[in-house]
Formats: sequence, structure tokens, C-alpha cells
Amino acid sequence: MPEGPAPAPVIQRLRVRYAKRGRLRFTSHRDISRAVERAVRRAGIPVAFSAGFTPHPKISYAGAAATGVASEAEYLEIGLTETRDPARVRADLDAALPPGLDILDVVPAGTGRAGEAAAKPAAFADRLEASEWRIRLDGVSHDTAAAAVAAFTAAGEIEVERLTKKGRRRFDVRAAVSSCELDRRAAEAADAPCAILRMVVRHSTPAVRPDDILTGLRQVADLAPPSPPLVTRLAQGPLDAATGGLADPLDPDRETGPPSGDGAGADGGARPQPGDAASADAVSA
Repeated sequence: MPEGPAPAPVIQRLRVRYAKRGRLRFTSHRDISRAVERAVRRAGIPVAFSAGFTPHPKISYAGAAATGVASEAEYLEIGLTETRDPARVRADLDAALPPGLDILDVVPAGTGRAGEAAAKPAAFADRLEASEWRIRLDGVSHDTAAAAVAAFTAAGEIEVERLTKKGRRRFDVRAAVSSCELDRRAAEAADAPCAILRMVVRHSTPAVRPDDILTGLRQVADLAPPSPPLVTRLAQGPLDAATGGLADPLDPDRETGPPSGDGAGADGGARPQPGDAASADAVSA
């Protein structure tokens, strides 16, 4: 057993929403986690460490987007050995990270309903039931994309094949897609002729990724964009079966956790919401 005092216990857990924008979308998850650890040290945030011969900072990630995919809704949880103001942590951590990795929101992890004691916060990953995606297809006309979307949504089942860690697997991508539609307004405002798809995809096993859905569109409608698509995750969170939309997964923590300021951003502006059009435009610019 390693000698020396035991590591300091976790006093506060903070849940963080961050964005992966521009050229940083090509950064691997491992490199992002290293960048976050360095930023935590530079910002002087009192992160807790695990015990053992090789202590690691207690930072965990949930539902990370794949390399090459931009995102406005990535999440991590960090354990602290001292209590810190979430708004200050947001500002300090954002300043220590490179442009393109941007901290959007920080809230203290709730411990359950008001008045109830809990040993640890509920698993945050359980709230991430679905993702909303924005896929820009340069060189594809509106009519071509509309025909492909119609064929996709009309299909009862669309099987694709992909190499996974367990070997090649075939799975149905249609069942995972809650909604799929064209964003004509965004396409008209784009800097080049394109079609833009917006879709809500349930998280499943195996995970259905945007490239799987594009494979399905190619199968049912021969949709083959002339250039690689630009994929952006706009939001992820609980799926509202009635509306088909996504709720903010941090809202339960705001309801049960201690106050974290007035909800304004580090620059004094309103807190950005998952799926904001302004955020999506910033990614694709």
C-alpha cells in the first residue's frame, strides 16, 4: 500500500457543460481530458484525487462526442476538496482553456429532492437519454435532402453495419431517430449552398451515431454528399415524449442544489441553453 496521508475527501461536486468548437472538434477525447486537467491546475481549482499509487483527479465525463464532431453540449463532473462558487469556477476554468473549448455552465450537483439526504449525487449519465444533432451537407439541394428525409422517416426499419469493439454488428438506425427534419432557414443563411438536417436521436446500445444515420439515408435514398458533413451536437438530455424535445439535464441540480449566483454567464449575459441557434451558428461559421 502507498504510504502517506489519505487524499482529501470530496466536499463539493460540480457539473460542467462545455462546448467543443471550430478546429477543436478534431481533438480526441483523451487530449481534451488532458487539457481540462491542465486548466484545472492553472485555475487553482481544488480538485480531489483518487487514492493509490497513481492518483488521478476526480473528473468524469458523460456522453462525449466523437472526434471530428463539434458540440454545444458536452458534460463533465469534477469533485472538489473545498467549496467554490460555481460562477467563479466557470470563469476561471474558461479562461484557462484554449479557444474552442468553452465553459458554458457550472452548477453544483444536487443530492436528491429538497430535504432528503443522499450519500452521493444521482448518476448524471442517466439523464442523457437523447441528443439533438445538426448536420450540414454542403453541395446538397433542399429538394434532394427533403426526398431523402421523407424516405428515411417512412421506413419501418433501416439496418446498417458498423465495426464496433465487439466486431462487426448490424443494427436498426431508424428506431433510434425520434425526429428528423430540414432546417431551411439555417440553410438559406449559410455561406454556401447546402442542406441542413436537425434530428433528435435516442441514446441506445449500440450507440446510433450521425454517420450511421447518413449511411441509412444513403441506403434508402442514395444521398451521398460531395464533401464531408459538418456535424454538431446542439443538446443532450432527458427526452420529452410529449413534445419530442430535450430538457436541460442540469435543471434538476439547479432545483435541489445550493444557489450558484443569478444564472448569468461569466460575461454577465444570460446563461446559454442547449440547442441555442446562436451557439450552432458559431460552430459552423
